[in-house]
Amino acid sequence: MTSQEISENEFFLAENYFREGEYEKATQIYKKLYDQSPFNSTYLFRLITCYQQTESFDIVENLLINRIKQQPSQTYLHVFLGYNYSKKQNEELAKIQYQKAIQSTENNNPYTITIARAFSDYNLLDYAILAYEKAMKANPTENFGFQIAQIYGEKGEYQKMFEAYIDLLDSNERYLNLVQRSASKYITDDAENEANILFRKAVLQKSLKNPKKEWNILLSWLFIQQKEYVKAFVQEKALFNRNPTDASMIFELGEIAFEDKNYDTAQNCFEFIIEKAALNEDKISANLYLLKIAIETKNPKTATLFEKLFTEFGINPATINLQVAYADFLTFQKNNPEKAIEILEKALTFSASKFEEARIKLKLGDVFVFTGQFNKGLIYFSQIQTQLKNHELGQEAQFKVAQTSYFKGDFDWAKAQLKVLKGATTQLIANDAVDLYLKIIDNEPVDSIPSGLKEFARAELAFYQNKNEEAFQTLKSLFTDKNILVNGLIPGEVLYDDALFLEAKILIKQEKYLAAIKQLEKIVTADNQGFLTDDVYYLMAETYNFKLKNPEKAREYYQKIIFEQPSSIYLVDARNKFRKIRGEVIN
Repeated sequence: MTSQEISENEFFLAENYFREGEYEKATQIYKKLYDQSPFNSTYLFRLITCYQQTESFDIVENLLINRIKQQPSQTYLHVFLGYNYSKKQNEELAKIQYQKAIQSTENNNPYTITIARAFSDYNLLDYAILAYEKAMKANPTENFGFQIAQIYGEKGEYQKMFEAYIDLLDSNERYLNLVQRSASKYITDDAENEANILFRKAVLQKSLKNPKKEWNILLSWLFIQQKEYVKAFVQEKALFNRNPTDASMIFELGEIAFEDKNYDTAQNCFEFIIEKAALNEDKISANLYLLKIAIETKNPKTATLFEKLFTEFGINPATINLQVAYADFLTFQKNNPEKAIEILEKALTFSASKFEEARIKLKLGDVFVFTGQFNKGLIYFSQIQTQLKNHELGQEAQFKVAQTSYFKGDFDWAKAQLKVLKGATTQLIANDAVDLYLKIIDNEPVDSIPSGLKEFARAELAFYQNKNEEAFQTLKSLFTDKNILVNGLIPGEVLYDDALFLEAKILIKQEKYLAAIKQLEKIVTADNQGFLTDDVYYLMAETYNFKLKNPEKAREYYQKIIFEQPSSIYLVDARNKFRKIRGEVIN
């Protein structure tokens, strides 16, 4: 074993003793290592700490005084010595040593960062800031703004922290992502959060002194975090006016607003792009989102909008995404799958890549499942699964194979597919796979005793096919038909909650909102800590808020998610809607 390997092993042993608080044992090893390598600052720092932990302050004092005499250029040693004096309750001598270390940073000292870090390690944060500031003043080419900002953050002085970050960005625009990443540790979705207010103030103050596009970018980013999309749109338009050739950020804002169901702002974004865009490609993409908004808001002119776009842009490779969206609309909104299949089969002739072809085939598979032609749907899904095995589209196709098998009642094959997908790279697919897998294994028949899972799968298929009354009647039979179950579903059974929840979704689709609320209340009464609880609360809140126009009742259920379901995926959205309703009531 070489001498280096021996030293490494000894250091590892010393570190173990140090972590375990066995400072006497650690001291012996660190002392040996330090004597062998007196210029190794790690050994020195650890040795000093061990001596101090055993209150051997005089040994540390003598060690450091001798070391400073031998190596006066290593001015970070003054920080160590000062801290040792402080441990001996001699603050005057400690300050003298600290000042010596600070003064040494004025001369382009190579140990400046070591000095500042030593102050930080000893929680002497004001001295650390001072060291960095002195160093920057002595050498204007140095920039320790990031380190200073971090220290202000440790101190809880958020205003100074944000000002330091903004100054850093002002000095060099390449720090934009770093500033956003650092600020995001303090920024929340609440516009009234102290850190949000101070960040906005710091940006606005700097923008008045030195206008730059970076301030618009930061303000837009902040408003998006706060879900204030109208304000973000104002900033993005200002940025576009600086560079009228790039509307990508406005498009991205429109997508974010759409996903958050803020359709008014999303529509404004995409209409702006259509007005300003020079390329048909951009106009088609923006129009596609306008169609999605029309579908979500049940605009009666949606079909006419599709036809108008095909007249304007044609049915060709450039409009494949429009064609797929139209097929989906015809199938699931207009119950015209035959025409949808015709459109998709023609779209296949335009596809220029295997990925484009896969997207069209995925939709074709959906349409065939909608019509009950499961085998045809499975053929398309299986083709994509094979051709794009590790791609997101391949995983989506595999989930659809599992879902279709579930609809057919082939639970074993569905489980085999879902087991693989539980580790899918796409989180949404992985979550859906886990949910369906658990639904099957929790409810599948045991020893040939009917469990109702086949009937429930049939009800979910009918719901998927927009056969709402058939779905509802199938679910109803689960509670009453003794030919299916021994005594029907009862509270406490897993499938009981699932069946009631699906019933509620069917009733909402049929615009029977009060009846849906009653079914959801039954789930809460039966088990208010079940795995569907946050889904139930959220659906109740949304129904009261947007369908029954009763914001007070909606607020009650948003609040339940906030306080009773802190790990819910609906938490952020519930918090925002809760605050919005509370503001409306106050006004």
